[in-house]
Amino acid sequence: MKFAPFAVPGLAVSLLLAGCATTTDDTTTDGTDAAITVVASTNVYGDIASTIGGDLVEVTSIIDDPSQDPHSYEGNARVQLALSKADIVIENGGGYDEWAATLLAGADNDNAVVLNASDISGYDQEPAEGEFNEHVWYDFPTMERLATELAAQLGSLAPDSASTFDENAASFIAELDLLEQRASELASTVDGAGVAITEPVPLYLLDASGFQNVTPEEFSEAIEEGGDVSPSVLLETIGLFASGAARVLVYNEQTTGAETEKVLAAAEAAATPVVAVTESLPEGLDYLTWMNANLDALEQSLVAP
Repeated sequence: MKFAPFAVPGLAVSLLLAGCATTTDDTTTDGTDAAITVVASTNVYGDIASTIGGDLVEVTSIIDDPSQDPHSYEGNARVQLALSKADIVIENGGGYDEWAATLLAGADNDNAVVLNASDISGYDQEPAEGEFNEHVWYDFPTMERLATELAAQLGSLAPDSASTFDENAASFIAELDLLEQRASELASTVDGAGVAITEPVPLYLLDASGFQNVTPEEFSEAIEEGGDVSPSVLLETIGLFASGAARVLVYNEQTTGAETEKVLAAAEAAATPVVAVTESLPEGLDYLTWMNANLDALEQSLVAP
């Protein structure tokens, strides 16, 4: 994949390995319980882990830089060191971050609890048209199931704090329910309006919000995989805006190339609203605020002149 020549300020790969000094009996030097170590493949899952675990967890987010593609990321010795010390590993799965499983396999840490969001979703086991969409963090029901499972695993590692984890998860899920409600209400306004995408990243959210994806599948798949788009498919995609078939373009601003720039230019020429989305958590936002902002942008696109 080709990446745009920009960076979100302040975002970088963070391997925050420092924390409470621990002894071999899983207590800190002052005799208190050691923090539970959670390693997340991206800062999206790292933020959710921090929300549910609070100050009882020590979270490392391996990828939190939008210029890095989790599909092709390979990691390094420091990443493997972090995984070797993890009590819980949260990965997306579904082919999105296979490097996490590969590095964990070589980290000599058979005791780590692995939470695979794609497996938790259940969607990768269900027969469906087309390929499985692995971008499950845009699916609120999946994040509810992940939060419930994460709280249970944290509670099993720190039974005295289990009620705290459950309460934090319940609060998080309540906010997710509000997001689902917002999406459902938006769907009544959208009423099946056509949407074009550059990649399938936001499709779960778009489906929940009532949009109909009219993008040629060959286009979005080629962009996601970094392949070439045939001239006929590119022309078909560009034509969605002048014809009015696509009422909105949802554009992954973390990746760009000649084809996506042409699609963006066509949308702007036709005065079609453009909504930018990202794969990693933007600076200064938590997961819930980020998803509310995405819904705000979709709502505003419907009333754009």
